Amino acid sequence: MVKITVYSSNMCGACEMVKAFLELRNVEFIEKNVSTDVDGRAELIAMGFDSTPVTVIGKQKLTGFDTVSLDAAILELENA
Repeated sequence: MVKITVYSSNMCGACEMVKAFLELRNVEFIEKNVSTDVDGRAELIAMGFDSTPVTVIGKQKLTGFDTVSLDAAILELENA
């Protein structure tokens, strides 16, 4: 079961960087493009966010592109 979701949007450079980073780490993730996915947009807003990227790794919700935080969250998820 995939436990990582990236909420992205069109024309979002940081979103592209998050997705590329996760691919480099060989981790599976689901992308929800809130520009075209109405349900994904509703989920993002329900979590209290209104901009992208938001990366949900396990129970952690990370905003922006921060390699240290992403790596730490991936490691925590793998060790859970």
